[in-house]
Amino acid sequence: MSRYWRPVPQVGPSRPEGAATLAGGWAWFTHVEVLERGRAPRVTGLEEVPQEWRARLTAPRAPLMGLRWDRPRLMGILNVTPDSFSDGGVHFDPAVAIAAGRAMSGEVDLFDVGGESTRPGAREIPSEEEAARVLPVIAALAAEAPPISIDTRKAEVARAALAEGATMVNDVSALSHDAAMAGTVAGAGVPLCLMHAYGPPETMQDDPRYDDVVLDIYDALAAKVAEAEAAGIARARIFVDPGIGFGKTLSHNVALLARVSLFHGLGCPVLVGASRKRFIGTISGAPGGPARAPGSVAVALSCAAQGVQVLRVHDTSDTAQALRLWRAVATGVRDEDRP
Repeated sequence: MSRYWRPVPQVGPSRPEGAATLAGGWAWFTHVEVLERGRAPRVTGLEEVPQEWRARLTAPRAPLMGLRWDRPRLMGILNVTPDSFSDGGVHFDPAVAIAAGRAMSGEVDLFDVGGESTRPGAREIPSEEEAARVLPVIAALAAEAPPISIDTRKAEVARAALAEGATMVNDVSALSHDAAMAGTVAGAGVPLCLMHAYGPPETMQDDPRYDDVVLDIYDALAAKVAEAEAAGIARARIFVDPGIGFGKTLSHNVALLARVSLFHGLGCPVLVGASRKRFIGTISGAPGGPARAPGSVAVALSCAAQGVQVLRVHDTSDTAQALRLWRAVATGVRDEDRP
């Protein structure tokens, strides 16, 4: 029976001797939770962790796009769509999206620009239409803003966006939608985010089921990382995202977030995009959009405490402020204290 070794992360100044650094970052751990299918979880010390797991859990993640992973990084969302679940198409006008990008550029470490809604039930749009939405925004921001990720499932859109100055591809289908995507990313030599989704947006919320949601998604992402490596994309350039809200119920989402540190075992930087998702509204009672900002910030801080390297968020100012305070209080380090 396969065992999975989830680090139990801690932060703060009172680090005991022998603690292992999590992914070369700001968190550390002295214990792990052993997860097995069909058995109750148990907690044990580092001495029981197999060497290959310990190596993946502790190895520093390589810098990408000029970013080091010594602190949580914010990815600001720019949805250039008329039908986003979270902002109602407020950035559909390219001029508005460009202005919003410039306004948040001092708060985020990178942008994620998308031109096709992947909300539950959304329909696919043609590549030409998707590209027409995002390319003016990317072209305008590439020379003056933080690094830009193109949020697309389509190789044609990815190629056009990279030509305009994008430096990363965020594929919510994890290479499943377009057979040409792996070769496009490998040829460009750019980072890739592989996100788990339970089928396409049209059907992903139609009664999603898992035997063990955390372990099933870990295995699915492990297979996708192997697929990307086989296509010529180095593991050091791959981000993994458990896909909160993409074919998951409320209980699935909560289970994933509670044990999100397991995904460090894949040896890749971890990205989480839970901002303004439906489960936040269900738990908090907040309606959609900006009213879910406090809940989104709470989830972001929980992920930061588990060593998640990239937080994909809508409410960039609120989250940036919360992270600065969390780092100062929880770790004793202020951003301005760092070299």
